[in-house]
Amino acid sequence: MEQQPYGWRPFNDGGSVGWMGSQGGTIVRDEDFADQLRLTYEADESRSFHAVTCTVTGWLMHHRFFDDAEDAHAAFDAMKPALESLRGQLREGGPRSPVEARSGGPLLAEFISRFP
Repeated sequence: MEQQPYGWRPFNDGGSVGWMGSQGGTIVRDEDFADQLRLTYEADESRSFHAVTCTVTGWLMHHRFFDDAEDAHAAFDAMKPALESLRGQLREGGPRSPVEARSGGPLLAEFISRFP
């Protein structure tokens, strides 16, 4: 299997592609990084629906919506390095205390505002 940029690889060895995603579209692309980050792109061309969901295990699940596949694929790729950077600033698996959760808040908010 060819290694993806930034160490990303198909989630579940590509087994999720073709299934229904969390937003009701068909999963077209689904990748993870170090079992801590995940990006899922799902689409439904019948309603011009394109969604990218990014997850940081224990910290964040964020959905973005697009009008076309080109924009969705571009966003998918653009978020990879930003997610890796975010992961490097947060405790793996999620916060272990309320103080830790609060300290991660501004980092998560900055990511969400950068990728609305």
